[in-house]
Amino acid sequence: MSKKPALEKISNFVLKLRTKGELEDFFMGILTPDEIETIATRMEIVRMLKRNIPQQKIARQLKVGIATVTRGSRELKQGRLHHV
Repeated sequence: MSKKPALEKISNFVLKLRTKGELEDFFMGILTPDEIETIATRMEIVRMLKRNIPQQKIARQLKVGIATVTRGSRELKQGRLHHV
């Protein structure tokens, strides 16, 4: 399955969920606790980047690699992640 149809399939399913509880159940059912933590960390990276916190400081504070922070910065500059 290519990435686009797979992402579209996931997006369509998530959009059908009606409550926060349904969404949480869905994520808990398909993601491991580590994957959930990784997603939460990446969201925090974006929030910190939006507050103009330096990338090196974000990496140190969140204990992630600089490449992870740089990826978030690149995606933000491309216009993605503006809702985070």
